[in-house]
Amino acid sequence: MVSGMDLDLARVRAFVAVADLRHFGRAAEQLAITQQALSKRLARLEAEVGAALVDRGGAGGRGVTLTEAGARFLEPARRALAAGELAVGAVRDARPALRLDVWGHLYAPMRTVAQVLDAAPDLDLEPSAGRDLPSVASAILRGDVDAGFGRVHPLPGRAPLGLTHRLVRLEPVDAVVGPDHPLAGAAELRPGQLRDSVLWCPAAVDRLDFLARFAAAFGIVEWAAGPNLGLTPFLEHLRDDPTCFALLPADGPLPDGLAVRSIPLVAPTPLYAWSLLWHPDRPHPRLDALLREFGRVGADNRWLDHDPSRDWLPGPDDA
Repeated sequence: MVSGMDLDLARVRAFVAVADLRHFGRAAEQLAITQQALSKRLARLEAEVGAALVDRGGAGGRGVTLTEAGARFLEPARRALAAGELAVGAVRDARPALRLDVWGHLYAPMRTVAQVLDAAPDLDLEPSAGRDLPSVASAILRGDVDAGFGRVHPLPGRAPLGLTHRLVRLEPVDAVVGPDHPLAGAAELRPGQLRDSVLWCPAAVDRLDFLARFAAAFGIVEWAAGPNLGLTPFLEHLRDDPTCFALLPADGPLPDGLAVRSIPLVAPTPLYAWSLLWHPDRPHPRLDALLREFGRVGADNRWLDHDPSRDWLPGPDDA
C-alpha cells in the first residue's frame, strides 16, 4: 500500500463482508445496501490499493473467491475495522460488550463465568454457547466473537490456532457411576481402578482430547459414545448401565433423583484446564479487566492450585 493512503472504512467493510460470505447478494443484504453500491465500493477499494482483491465468478458474478492479494489483505482489513470501532467507542464512551463464546458444555463452563460476573457485574460481558474449540477459534479469527472460554489443546492435523490463551482454572474431576456399578460404594477411587469399566463419552473419544488422554494414561481400553443431548440424558445412561463411568467436574451440580454417584479421584486427581482464548492482534478493550477479574476470583477460590505429586494433567496442559 502507498505510504499515507487514507482507506475508506466503508469500502473495507464491504470487502470483508464479501470475503466472509463469498457472495455479493448476501454481503449486500448484511450491509443493508444494494449489490450495485457494494460492487462500486469494492471496485474503488481495489483501485485505491492497486490490486484486484476478489475473483468475481459464479452465476451472475455473485460467487467470489479471494485473490492472493485479497487473502493477504483480509486480516489487516479486519484489524482496521476493529481499530475504527474502538476509536469511535473511545469518543462516545460506548465500547461494545465483550462477546465470549464458551464450549465444553457437559462440563458446565458457565458456572465459572457466572462466578466472575457475580464478583464483577460491571464487566459488560455477553457470554454465549459455542460448539467446540475449532468453531470458537474460527469465530474469533473472523471477528464474530471477541474471546472464548474452554479447554484449549492442540488440534491433530491442523496448524496452530494463531490465538493467545491464558490458563484461568484447574478443576478437579470426579468419576460418576450408576447405583449398580461395582465401584459405586467407594468413598474415593484411584483412576487405575476404572480400567475394567467402560468410559461413557458424549462423542467419539478421538474428538475429546481430555478423555482420550485420560484413557491412555490410566489404561482405560473400552469406551462408548452417544449423542450429547445434555447432562440429564447423559447421566440416565450411567444410571442404567452398570458397566460405564464418566468424568465430570467435582463441584458440578448433578440433577436430583437420578441416583448416580460422584466419587472423588485421588492419587492422582485429574484436573480439567479452563482457559481464556483471544486474538493477539485484536484484543477487546475490556479483555484486560476480564483477565484481572479471573485472576482475582481465581486467587480467592484457589483455582490454579496444582501439586504435581498429587494431581494429573494431560501433557499439553501440564506444559
